Amino acid sequence: MVEKRLDDIRRIGLSRRAFIQSAICVGALGGLSLDMRASSADGCRKLVIDGLDTSVVNEEFLKQLRAGGVDCVHKSIGNLDGIADLYGFAYKHRKELVIAKTVGEILRARDDGKLSFIMGSQAANYFEKALYARNLASFTNMAQAVRAFKGLGVGIQGLCYNTTNVFGSGCLNHEAPLTRAGRRLVELIHKNQIILDVGGHTSERTSLDAIEMSSGVPVVCTHTNFAALNPNRRNISDRLAEAIARTGGVIGITAISAYHTHNEKTRGKKDRQATLSEHLDHDDHAKRLLGFERVGLGPDFVWGWGETRKLDPDDSWAFPDDVMPTGLRSIVKDFENISKLPNLVRGLKERGWTEKELHALLGGNWLRIYKQVWGS
Repeated sequence: MVEKRLDDIRRIGLSRRAFIQSAICVGALGGLSLDMRASSADGCRKLVIDGLDTSVVNEEFLKQLRAGGVDCVHKSIGNLDGIADLYGFAYKHRKELVIAKTVGEILRARDDGKLSFIMGSQAANYFEKALYARNLASFTNMAQAVRAFKGLGVGIQGLCYNTTNVFGSGCLNHEAPLTRAGRRLVELIHKNQIILDVGGHTSERTSLDAIEMSSGVPVVCTHTNFAALNPNRRNISDRLAEAIARTGGVIGITAISAYHTHNEKTRGKKDRQATLSEHLDHDDHAKRLLGFERVGLGPDFVWGWGETRKLDPDDSWAFPDDVMPTGLRSIVKDFENISKLPNLVRGLKERGWTEKELHALLGGNWLRIYKQVWGS
C-alpha cells in the first residue's frame, strides 16, 4: 500500500529527490505501524495533545514534549522532504515514538509509554502542483495526490496560507470565495477522511464556503487567535468561530505574540512579547463564546528556528507589517515552548477552569475530532 501511494506521488510529477527520500524512509518503517487493539474505552482516559507545532524535531524537542506531559503532537509539515525527515527521525527513535495514522495507534503509543506524532499541512501547495502537473489542469492528478498524502499519514489539511492560491484566499483577503478547484479539493479531503483545517491562515469567505459544503463533518481551525481581542487579519472573527463550532469542530489557540498584541494600529512598532495572561484571555473567550468542548491547544511553537529567523514585512508577501512586526518572532512569555505547558494549566486553574474542562482542552477535544473523521 505504501509503495502504491509513493507511485501515485511519482506519477503526478513531484520531485524525484523527495520521492526517493520518502520511499526509503517509509519503506524502512513499513513494519512499525501499530495495530488498533486499544479499546474504545481508553478514549476517555486523559491524553495530552499538542494540537499544532512547527518546532524542529530533534532529541531536545522530545525532552520538551516529555516535560510538558504531552502524549501526541500534531507536527506541521511543509513538503515531501518534511514527511521523509519525520519518518527517518521516527525510525531512528522508534523505541520512543511512532507516527500514528489512527486514534488506535495514538492510544496504543500512549499505553506503551511512547510519544506519537500525527502529520498535517497548513496549505494545499502540493495539490496545486498536482493540479497543474500536466499541460491541462487535471482533477484526477489532484485526487491521486490527496490519496497519496493520506496514505503517507497526512491527516489534517489546510487550504491557503495567508495569500491567494487556486483554491481560494488566505487571511490577507477575507472577501475572496472558495473556487471551483477549492470545492473539488474540499470534497476530496472529506472523501479521504482527512480533517479540514480552515480559518487562521485561510480567509473568512473561503472558510465559510468550505464549511457550508461540509455538512455532517467536523471542521477545525488548528491554530489561531480571536480578532475580538486583537484585530489582526490573521485572527478569526467570532462569526467564523461560531460557524466552526456548529460543525462540531475545535479551535486551537496559538502562542505567537503578534496575534495577541500586533495589528494595524501598532504597524511599524517593535514587537511586544505577549503575557501569559493575555494568552489565557483567548482561551477564556473561546470557552465563553463556544463552550469548553470547542477549544484546544494549537500553540504553533517555532522552537529551534523561530528564535533566530527574522521577518522583514517589506520583503514578505505572506506577512505584511500589520500582521507580523519586523524582527524576531516572539512567543508568549512563560509559554515559549511545549515544556512550559504546566504554566498554562496552572493559569487556567487559577481562572476557575475545572478538571473536566482542562481535560477537554488539553486533548479530549482533539481526540474526539480525530476519531470522528479518521475512525477508531
